[in-house]
Amino acid sequence: MIDHYSADLLAKLVNRVDSVIIGKRKEIELAVVCMLHGGHILLEDVPGVGKTLLVRTLAACLGGSFGRIQFTSDLMPSDVTGVSVYHPHTGEFEFRSGPIMAHVVLADEINRAAPRTQSALLEAMEERKVTVDGVTHPLPKPFLLLATQNPLDYEGTYRLPEAQLDRFLMRVALGYPQPEQELEMLDRMQERLSIEDMRPVLLLEEMVQMQRQVRKVLVDERIKQYLVEIADASRSHPQLALGISPRGTLAWMGAAQAMAYYKGRSYVIPDDVKAVSAAVLAHRLMLKPEAKLAGMNGKGVVEELLAQGKIPVFFQQRGASS
Repeated sequence: MIDHYSADLLAKLVNRVDSVIIGKRKEIELAVVCMLHGGHILLEDVPGVGKTLLVRTLAACLGGSFGRIQFTSDLMPSDVTGVSVYHPHTGEFEFRSGPIMAHVVLADEINRAAPRTQSALLEAMEERKVTVDGVTHPLPKPFLLLATQNPLDYEGTYRLPEAQLDRFLMRVALGYPQPEQELEMLDRMQERLSIEDMRPVLLLEEMVQMQRQVRKVLVDERIKQYLVEIADASRSHPQLALGISPRGTLAWMGAAQAMAYYKGRSYVIPDDVKAVSAAVLAHRLMLKPEAKLAGMNGKGVVEELLAQGKIPVFFQQRGASS
């Protein structure tokens, strides 16, 4: 079990964000689980449903430095990573960091930038560092990239490369609120605390410590075997051109560990695996053209794979009773 102090902090964090983003508690929990793992999250949905507000609220609750990158078609890689400036009077170069050099980074409308600029994020997302003019600069710890993306059929958008999509731990859609939730949103509008006035719920050192504890969450061998069986089945699925990569399997297990930690357990159960499966796996699958024409999507394929897999029932029963 995790200590009560950490559990209380995580519950307080989710409740604080839930007071701003109404009716999206499941999505907020997934975002927090993603941060516990130390991964990056991609929020994909139509404009105006609260993607940017969710990221800004999470950043305010975590404290630390915050960087925002508004992606546009003319954004250059140096606008993301920073530049080296030459000083003639000293004969030396000075590195001026870009907005990526922050603890929490909002990459707003990430798919409006050209592929060259998007590729500037790959090193930062995977290795937590950036290289400018041959000099490597480490990113601060923790480093969390939260990106928003508009649907691909919107004007002025580019498709994210598969290599970059694979480096997002999760892809989550917020969706429109229910009518009663939207009414509550209107009622709360005048009472809501400004993001600028919010105090951090978690210290950065506490988040780093929690991320270390997440990696120690126990994963039973039968759970690992289940993950591998699903991943292997995806690679021969008749409707998929590209299945789950080994990086995807590792990400799935890590997200399940983070979910177990968030739920207050020191071990993973099948419910943890299922809870994060769609968010972790759907964007890593590449459907064949005929599957797309038939109306299939990544989430549906993930649900089909899970339905066909052999869940370790004995472990689930033992875990539930322990």
